[in-house]
Amino acid sequence: MQANVKWVEGDTFIGLSNSGHNVVFDAGSDSAAPSPMEMVLMSAGCCSSVDVVSILKKAKQSFSDVQVKLSAERAESAPRVFTKIHLHFVVTGDNVSEKHLARAVQLSAEKYCSVALMLDKTVEITHSHEVVEEQVK
Repeated sequence: MQANVKWVEGDTFIGLSNSGHNVVFDAGSDSAAPSPMEMVLMSAGCCSSVDVVSILKKAKQSFSDVQVKLSAERAESAPRVFTKIHLHFVVTGDNVSEKHLARAVQLSAEKYCSVALMLDKTVEITHSHEVVEEQVK
């Protein structure tokens, strides 16, 4: 895998992935785009969400929405690495099995999510989840 990051101006950079996708980063106080650390946090959430969605589909669960609410703590001084990350999954659907969701989150955390598993070497990562019953209109 390869990528390229190019400085634009100020604290703004554009990353170009090997697959040809651009991503804007902003490391400054102007906050024109997510910071590199915000991107790492969102990457962990996305990676794990991909697993949870895939596992729930294989378990034939009927869901309409999957969200992961991410929270993180960082070291007080440089390098300001993550010290804790929490992923809270909220799955909305029709009679989604709590057991299947718990298993999907566990499998992602322990076996499949390469981003979180890489971060887990130095960061305390925790997970929680909830099922929201879809409201019939």
